[in-house]
Amino acid sequence: MFNHWLLIGLLSVTTYVSRIIGVEFMAGREMSPTLRLYFNYVPVGILTALIIKQIFVPVDGQLVLSLPVLIGCLFSAIGMKLLKSFLPAVVLGVISGLLTRYLI
Repeated sequence: MFNHWLLIGLLSVTTYVSRIIGVEFMAGREMSPTLRLYFNYVPVGILTALIIKQIFVPVDGQLVLSLPVLIGCLFSAIGMKLLKSFLPAVVLGVISGLLTRYLI
């Protein structure tokens, strides 16, 4: 058990140090518009990959569509479009996902 915590600690320190090195390296440098556009879309790409992974759940070696997660994501997206605010849209998605899970 101690080895797991040691590994988690080492990975945390390594990740933090690599981020600091990246920030120090890029500080004061001018990025090209293409590179800036790439970095603007990296968080969206990561979030999309995480959401897709949650929507398709592996069950018995096959991918199964998780209806509560899909409906929660759709309500969150609609809420984001209509409300133009992140937190209420996420709350709306969570509530709709929970209602779908327990009522259907």
